[in-house]
Amino acid sequence: MFSCTQCEKHFATPHYLRMHMYVHSSKYKCTECGKCFGSNQDLAVHRQRHSGEKPFGCTVCSKRFTTSSNLAEHSRIHSGEKPFKGHECDKPFSKSGNLTTHMRVHTGDKPYKCSVCDASFSQSSTLQKHKRQVHSNRRPHDCRYCGRLFKSSQDLKHHVYTHTGATPLSCRHCLDCFTHHFQLKAHLLKSHNEGTWFTCHICQKKFSHSGDLKVHIRRHEGVKPYVCSDCPKSFCTATEVRRHQLKQSDDKQFCCGLCCKDFKRKESVVRHFKKCSVRLGFVSMVAN
Repeated sequence: MFSCTQCEKHFATPHYLRMHMYVHSSKYKCTECGKCFGSNQDLAVHRQRHSGEKPFGCTVCSKRFTTSSNLAEHSRIHSGEKPFKGHECDKPFSKSGNLTTHMRVHTGDKPYKCSVCDASFSQSSTLQKHKRQVHSNRRPHDCRYCGRLFKSSQDLKHHVYTHTGATPLSCRHCLDCFTHHFQLKAHLLKSHNEGTWFTCHICQKKFSHSGDLKVHIRRHEGVKPYVCSDCPKSFCTATEVRRHQLKQSDDKQFCCGLCCKDFKRKESVVRHFKKCSVRLGFVSMVAN
């Protein structure tokens, strides 16, 4: 990996590092946010984001984009085109960035390291999620049904489905519908043989998601990167360390929005809320 000498960012090639260095020293600087660019053309494209101008429109749907390259990337959603393939396997991707991330599955590279603990990740988004879930207690998003607080809007969105029973994702081959993307992906693999299985090289067990395979291999190797902040115990996943910390503490952070009863675990308040809503006659209200 090639590292920037002025910040903590890492890059896979010298070219990407050189492009990044323009951020620290360039005459093409945005007057609104201070970000720097390698050319006046790149700066002009960036300014469109501040102005909200999106001159490139998709002919299939109503979405618009600031650059022609963003439009071309989006168009592959409709065409199904996946022009990027790695040299290690034949798995295709619609975005070059997704291919770069996938290649780390083969190389084992984890360039994004947590500054708080020893955990490392192959994607910057995974590192940010790790910091939110493990090292931060800030929960700015609250559920309107039960009052439970969440660290991200995406977590809140998925939680609300437990109250509404919504299944917005439908299978294109049959009538089955699902709440989450990982459920639909697993269904496509198991029922319609669509997609790619992730196979453990140690025991040959198959998984529908690469994240599940990573955790599985950690268990084989005895790797436990998540350490409890209150005791020396370590765990394979962030979920396991959170459950452990809940057992150790007397905090009951999950509250039923109907009867105000407190619970330690999410699963407990979800089960209770469903029973409580039936008992108090709020089923129709929640569904709406």
